[in-house]
Amino acid sequence: MKSEHLGLAFRVLRKNRKNHAAASVTQIATATESRPFRVLVSCIISLRTKDEVTAAASNRLFNLADTPESILKLKHETIEKAIFPCGFYRNKTRTLQDISRDLLNRFGGSVPDCLEDLLTLKGVGRKTANLVLTLGHGKPGICVDVHVHRIVNRWGYVRTQSPDDTEFALREILPKRYWIPINDLLVVYGQTVCRPVSPYCSQCEINEVCQKVGVEKSR
Repeated sequence: MKSEHLGLAFRVLRKNRKNHAAASVTQIATATESRPFRVLVSCIISLRTKDEVTAAASNRLFNLADTPESILKLKHETIEKAIFPCGFYRNKTRTLQDISRDLLNRFGGSVPDCLEDLLTLKGVGRKTANLVLTLGHGKPGICVDVHVHRIVNRWGYVRTQSPDDTEFALREILPKRYWIPINDLLVVYGQTVCRPVSPYCSQCEINEVCQKVGVEKSR
């Protein structure tokens, strides 16, 4: 895909997005007016966990506590029960407590709005840090998960080997107006049309400008 086709691609992505629910973290950010701590917590819960489980687990926890101070007042077992059955719920409970303590000790209880600072928090990688920046603080960032990495490589827009490499490549060539929405749009598109295996190319309005890199079979 050439740069001049991005406008078409994002029009198609937005059209598709209107017909489907947003990713769980996006829903939580919207429902809570982009409160950074809630976005951060839901990101931690979402790792290796289905969207519907993430949303329910996050809301159960937020009904009990939604600040670093209140998280630390909860017993370990209470947090585990609230976020179960998300994947690795015991490890995530410890991570949430460690992050809450760190935020209080180093950042006055606030979630930092700097990528470098966010990356110093336990369990926070570039994907989570960028989501917190974009959804929690409304600042420019490019969140690259498996869907974004797969699709922009499939398009032929970048040629990269990992999500982190994809983020760095997109920062160089992707117009900033697309930075914040790209994750939400491509996650939904990757779950519904541009599937990992046998994507629905015959139904895709981006089909003619997509290079289909790595696609061996499509529908």
